[in-house]
Amino acid sequence: MSAKERREQLLAVSRKLFAEKGFDGTSIEEIATRANVSKPVVYEHFGGKEGVYAVVVDREVEALTSALTSALEAGGHPKLLVERTAMALLDYIEKNEDGFRVLVRDSPVAQATGTFSSLIGDVAMQVEHLLGAQFKKRGLDPRSSPVYAQMLVGMVALTGQHWLDARNLRKDEVAAHLVNLAWNGLAGMEKDPRLVEEYPG
Repeated sequence: MSAKERREQLLAVSRKLFAEKGFDGTSIEEIATRANVSKPVVYEHFGGKEGVYAVVVDREVEALTSALTSALEAGGHPKLLVERTAMALLDYIEKNEDGFRVLVRDSPVAQATGTFSSLIGDVAMQVEHLLGAQFKKRGLDPRSSPVYAQMLVGMVALTGQHWLDARNLRKDEVAAHLVNLAWNGLAGMEKDPRLVEEYPG
């Protein structure tokens, strides 16, 4: 096996283990044992567990970012953009279950920091610009677009996490329900939303 092939083998084994057990639950010894090599071989290629984890995470972030960015940059009607983005995330999850588990296991979307939440924040910034333009067209306050972008992207991301384990609906059905809530919610937005009751401080 060439050095490049060995590196890829170690990454594949590590990705599986990190998906199953998380960063803290995985050891260099386990990686070496599953790959049928000695521990020094893993150290030689990656310098340690942190090194191999960083490469695995970087690859997953790149793959997911590429998928979501392509969906957003394709242009078209805003509803179509919501559909494409939802499908892009669900496609990624379906084809990269272990990779998605690695991203969300140690940095769930609900955390303020971490790889996955950082990625979701980047996507939300792209969505924010699209929403801002649509808000202006519809006479809504574009200053509120950042919070709506976070809500929209967060909803899709959390739904993706749920679908990964539940799989109670087909991918296209999940995407259709996401779009139904997101689009119909956006389509019926009030210009100056207020709570029905005033809640004390």
